[in-house]
Amino acid sequence: MKEAITLTSNETRSTGHTGAEDEERAVQTRNSEQPGTPSGQPRQTQGRDLHAENTGDSESPTFAELGASEEIVRALREAGIERTFMIQEMTLPLALRGADLIGQARTGMGKTLGFGVPLLQQMNLPGDGTPQALIVVPTRELCMQVTRDIEDAAKYLGVRTLSVYGGRPYEPQIEGLRAGVDVVIGTPGRLLDLAEQQHLVLGKVSTLVLDEADEMLDLGFLPDIERILGMVPEQRQTMLFSATMPDAIIQLARNFLHQPTQIRAEQSDESAVHERTHQFVYRAHAMDKPELLARALQANGRGLTMIFSRTKRSAQKLADELNERGFAAGSVHGDLGQGAREKALRAFRTGKIDILVATDVAARGIDVEGVTHVINLQCPEDSKTYVHRIGRTGRAGRTGVAITLVDWDEETRWKVISKELGLGMDDPVETYSTSAHLFSDLDIPSDAGGRLPLAKRTRVGLGAEAEERTESTPKRNKRRNRQSSRGDSSGSRANGSEETGNSRPNGRRKRRRTRNGKPVEQAQASGTSTESEQSSEASGSQRPARRRVRRRRGSQSGATEQKADATSQ
Repeated sequence: MKEAITLTSNETRSTGHTGAEDEERAVQTRNSEQPGTPSGQPRQTQGRDLHAENTGDSESPTFAELGASEEIVRALREAGIERTFMIQEMTLPLALRGADLIGQARTGMGKTLGFGVPLLQQMNLPGDGTPQALIVVPTRELCMQVTRDIEDAAKYLGVRTLSVYGGRPYEPQIEGLRAGVDVVIGTPGRLLDLAEQQHLVLGKVSTLVLDEADEMLDLGFLPDIERILGMVPEQRQTMLFSATMPDAIIQLARNFLHQPTQIRAEQSDESAVHERTHQFVYRAHAMDKPELLARALQANGRGLTMIFSRTKRSAQKLADELNERGFAAGSVHGDLGQGAREKALRAFRTGKIDILVATDVAARGIDVEGVTHVINLQCPEDSKTYVHRIGRTGRAGRTGVAITLVDWDEETRWKVISKELGLGMDDPVETYSTSAHLFSDLDIPSDAGGRLPLAKRTRVGLGAEAEERTESTPKRNKRRNRQSSRGDSSGSRANGSEETGNSRPNGRRKRRRTRNGKPVEQAQASGTSTESEQSSEASGSQRPARRRVRRRRGSQSGATEQKADATSQ
């Protein structure tokens, strides 16, 4: 495979143009070396709220200047988006021509529209109902986010989208595929299930997108991605986008692409984290972290806050403790069902709760406007995890605060992260909930304590968010039906069986006593069984009662004596 072309923001900005000329020359070079290469269709991307104030740089070109259609420009203008960010400026001219891309930009810099606009614009509309584009995402939350973004940007195009992911019934998703769809967004497991059941047809997919590519191509997702790549046509456009891409992951991703152009929308020596995000690192004791967090959450100007925990148990425990202290908190982790996770996310987006405790499984899928603080309850596993976590704040030109609590046994790991990212904070300051520098750094009122005052408890809480009902067939609960039928009278059981006809009643089967093949009631009413009963009783009184002989292991003599006693009787 030919070496990929790499573009950075240094090259595009230094020459004073938008990068379209460089990208056009790159496409012409590839087409001249391999004529007849078809240009596929573009794709969509990660979940970013389109209603953000994504105005871009005042000197950056607009979407209309880069070739976006009038319908897409109109939808983006209504959402307050007119000018492009760097990643969008560099990817749009190339993606609109059907070239394979490897796009890298920091979280919150507009990767969604970078490939979402080309994907929508190159759709063959109206379609025949077979998916034309496939977007693979690592998490359920990101799947829902991408679906919302694509629907918002394409509201004047009539593009049919469908999200498929686990934790939801198959029936609505299968019905959506049968009704016809143009873009399918889903997680690898559910996509493979539907494709193997021949409900999802991938033979006409011309654009394949891997969102958060470094996570998708990591060890756990690589076999699923390879199976999906074997189901889609070879002649396609493939685009990978992510915030971080180590060299090994990039080399692995290039094996799936055809002469890709790697785009990095930042300076080569620029840090991977946001300059507008104020970062604080404290060395805190595990037993004092709840008290420290209770005071940090009362900082002046704090909006929506996300707290990342390493384990599911610690996430749920912290959420429960914050609720007990008077805060409006919810949790999102793997032990919760899909309905409970979506309920917490809806409550967080609508402002019913202002604190969301999550594990890393949701770090890439949650993109909520107005997040001002991100807190790491423990030290992240690596620099990539740290970048994705704090990328939830300081988005689209806004400022944010990132707080990381490092325990004593995590200092070595944090030093590696700090040196790799060039943060210059190798030695965290030892901090407790009563430390003076904590109050001054985070602008915490001096009278803040371990509980939220009643006057500041203005959020309605997670309980105010209604459960979303799913269109699924209820499962039969035999135990519940059996218990409910026990409380009914025998007459009601008989009536229920008569009403249902030949259907089997839910409760226990009613037993009828018989004598000589006739029901007891009928025998007593006719009086014909009196003599037979008396004769059987008389013969039964003369017959000796039989005794059951029980033998014990290893005691043959005892069994012989018991037999003899039974015979004598």
